[in-house]
Amino acid sequence: MNILRLLPLTLAITATLALPAQAQSLVDLYQSAKAFDAPYQSAKSLYEANLAKGEQARAGLLPTIGLGLGASRTDVSSNTTQFDRGGFGSQSATVSASQPLYRPANVATAEQGKKQAALAQAQLLAADQDLIVRVSQAYFDVLAAQDNLDFVKAQKTAVSEQLASAKRNFEVGTATITDTREAQAKSDLVLAQEIAAENDLRIKKLALDQVTGRAVAAPKPLAVPVVLPAITPDEVAPWVAQSQELSPAVQQARLALEVAQLETQKAQAGHKPTLDLTGSYNITKNDGSASYAGDYRTNAATVGLAFNLPLFAGYAIQNRVKETVALEEKSRSDLDAATRNVAQGTRSAFFGVQSGLGQVKALEAAEASSQSALDATKLGYQVGVRINIDVLNAQTTLFDTKAKLAKARYDVLLGGLKLRQANGSLKEDDLNAVNALLAR
Repeated sequence: MNILRLLPLTLAITATLALPAQAQSLVDLYQSAKAFDAPYQSAKSLYEANLAKGEQARAGLLPTIGLGLGASRTDVSSNTTQFDRGGFGSQSATVSASQPLYRPANVATAEQGKKQAALAQAQLLAADQDLIVRVSQAYFDVLAAQDNLDFVKAQKTAVSEQLASAKRNFEVGTATITDTREAQAKSDLVLAQEIAAENDLRIKKLALDQVTGRAVAAPKPLAVPVVLPAITPDEVAPWVAQSQELSPAVQQARLALEVAQLETQKAQAGHKPTLDLTGSYNITKNDGSASYAGDYRTNAATVGLAFNLPLFAGYAIQNRVKETVALEEKSRSDLDAATRNVAQGTRSAFFGVQSGLGQVKALEAAEASSQSALDATKLGYQVGVRINIDVLNAQTTLFDTKAKLAKARYDVLLGGLKLRQANGSLKEDDLNAVNALLAR
């Protein structure tokens, strides 16, 4: 009885003392995953590519400058002396430049580039939040699997003691063979559960290693006593309101709508004129020509305006405008859907955490009640008013409650991170609050 009462403290002390030197906190493993995780690295590369793509869109507003070089050689021979010129050639160099003065489509394209950069930032933020949740999920899965294995081993020890007691009582004639067989059956069942728990822990560790890149990741357990933080704020409305501004999904949908609106402006600009400032400077050096025997050089500078007015393009511009307007409406509908989905996801996550906190309190009470019930059942067994199967069932109930309580605590911590992911406020600093609950 005393052993079972001290089990939570014993497991915590054992876990703390058994922590290897390389035991990592949640923040440590997140930093490892940030440098290793392939999906996150892919999102980061896409972010950098989209930034460069956004900068490309500004090219339509900037001047273009080109340099052209040319050289030619001509040989003229004739059977008439006066036309026999021999060889002559020319070399030329031209610098040309053009600066857009009025190009509405280029202005819209440049604005789209800015939106693309903001969209890339929102996509990277979503990838970062997803990485935080995936690492936390793997982290708590390992802790839950480790706790489950510890509880199964503790139950195995308790069942072994009960089996030995049943055998002694049978030998002295104070119990029937039924007690021994029931205890043996329970011992065999717990052994099978131990094998399954060991395999589950092994798989969970492999999943954590895969996302973090660590060879043998060793997460720190929760410090005892466990005090879970409350939800702040404790009402769902502020979380939903915050999601409309912070959620990467809403941001991406909103930016996609703005890009679609600019695409409509580009299509409408097909009807508008364009005006460019042009200039060139040419130098030509001639070593004679067909009609002139001497060498000469010419310099030519040109400055001008290039004006273009579309008159008719086979209704291509009109139909392009219709297409972009329809796509703009689609983007607006997508924004509405994203806003509603994020709001619904935030509400579900909030109530999930709230329910989880209630379950933790209920399971803590159930754990105390199960311990008291086990103590009473053991006492009843000793005085002969309870049978062995009653003790075994009470032990099973207690350890099952302990495992559910540990899992519920991890679910609440993970649920808090998922709530922040749902409304878009999740960031790396939020892991520090979880780190504060870990064993030091």
